[in-house]
Amino acid sequence: MEFKLILASVKPDYTDKVVDAGKDAGATGATIIPARGTGIREAKTFFGLTLESQTDIIMFLLGKHSVQSVLEAIKKAGEFDKPGTGIAFVMPVEQVIGLESQLNAIAKKSA
Repeated sequence: MEFKLILASVKPDYTDKVVDAGKDAGATGATIIPARGTGIREAKTFFGLTLESQTDIIMFLLGKHSVQSVLEAIKKAGEFDKPGTGIAFVMPVEQVIGLESQLNAIAKKSA
């Protein structure tokens, strides 16, 4: 089975919505990593200290067949069409281990 990885950087207010939308669209789970980031807009400062925006990185490991539906669902849930709400992109995955317990669920979603 061929796998892909969707990485989505979202504001924490959107994290639960994006994860739920991804799961509803076919993802079997997600990993959430707290992060800080900066974008095209200037970072805010407070007494000379730069304040970076809090963000969450959401990782969805998916069978190739589920990528488009999950990507569309998280785009809508995360309101990615609005400036500054987040981004998502897809990366190829060379090898995967540790998914033996989930392969049946993944295979059913591809049928």
